[in-house]
This record gives sequence, C-alpha cells and structure tokens, in this order.
Amino acid sequence: MRFDVLTLFPGIFQGYLEQSLLKKGIDAGLIDIHLWNFRDWTTDKHQSVDDTPYGGGPGMLIRCEPVFDCVEAVQKDVGGPGKLVMLTPQGERFDQKMAEDFAQEKRLLLLCGRYEGFDDRINQGLKPVEVSVGDFICNGGEVPAMLVIDSVIRLIPGVLGDETSAKYDSFSDSGLLEYPQYTRPREYRGMAVPEILLSGNHGAIAEWRRQQSLERTRQRRGDLINGSHTCCED
Repeated sequence: MRFDVLTLFPGIFQGYLEQSLLKKGIDAGLIDIHLWNFRDWTTDKHQSVDDTPYGGGPGMLIRCEPVFDCVEAVQKDVGGPGKLVMLTPQGERFDQKMAEDFAQEKRLLLLCGRYEGFDDRINQGLKPVEVSVGDFICNGGEVPAMLVIDSVIRLIPGVLGDETSAKYDSFSDSGLLEYPQYTRPREYRGMAVPEILLSGNHGAIAEWRRQQSLERTRQRRGDLINGSHTCCED
C-alpha cells in the first residue's frame, strides 16, 4: 500500500520511517511512503505558502496555489490517483472502522495542515475526506498522519508477525476493548495471574476473555455499548 504525505515539514517523518513495524513493512515491499513538501510548488523566492485571512483574525492560512499544484502533481505520480485525506479537527472522527476502510485502498494521500489551517477553497475544490483524530488541537497534521498510518498498516496482510494480532486489538472484530493480558512471572509484588489462564481450558479462557472485554468496555467506554455498538451487550 502506498502513502503520500503532503506537508510543510517532511523532516518530521524521517525518524518515524526508520522504526519498528513500519520500517519492516517498507523493507518487505508491503508499504511505500513518499514525502512531499508544499514549498516545492511555490513560485516566489521566499517559497511562501501562507497569508493573512480575509476579514482579519489571528494567524496565517495555507494558500490555495501550492496545495492545489502539489496535490494535482502527486496524483499524477506513478501508481494512479489515490484517496485524498485532510487531517483537520473539523473532520469525521477517525476510528477502527475508518482504518479498515482505508486499508482497502491502494493509495492514500494525507494532507497535513499548519498555522490556522487551509484556505477553505482547498476543501471546496479538491474535496478531500476530512478526518479528525480526536477532540483536541495539534500543532499540525503530521502527528495525526502518523497515527493514521500506524493504524492502517497493522491491517495490511504480512505487516504483523502474527496475523491474528490485529483481530484481537481493542475496537477490532467485536468493537469491545481488549481483555487484560499477562506474561511471566506468575506473581509479581503480590499480583497474581488469574488461575483461569493457567488452566489449559481454551474454551473457558475464551469465555473469560470475552467477559473481561465486555466488563472493561462497560467500565471505561460505556458509549461503545450504549451508543452505536448495542450489538455487543449481553
């Protein structure tokens, strides 16, 4: 799967691309990531990409011209056009279902804003899917873009060492939070591993895990049960 990251600060991604599962996926040819700088599509000697908003107000807005030119050029790059995604606090909330949908795409273009955001004609003209990673403000779209990439690559076949790992993550499959897990030693500072996990009874362990997921979800994220995930209730 190919990711194109369109940003004013491509250097932010350099260390990120050299770590953990992402690097392994890239080295294995399962993931392809390209970084693009809006400034490369400016025409003035200062490579300016922003300007003050009409009507006044604080901060600066990213101008239309470099973004339109960058997106249109990248869409014509090898591999055919991809789905354009704008990272913005005004977008639809990113969740596991959206990650699963994105993982079905061959190519994602991730638009990373800065300053006070984008000139709204970028939304009107390019019609990106607007995505928010939560009800908070970041300095720019780069960290949210990393979050999207991290979530999506786990769903690409071959990226995870154990193909069942993603299935049992929180929010996957059942829509519940993940059950508690333990490893050695059996007891640590007075805290013991639940006996059921040592029983060897796989059916009983599966049922215990299901109940633990349900109870943890009730306690910590009741909205997942009482809201749109009513199917998860006993």
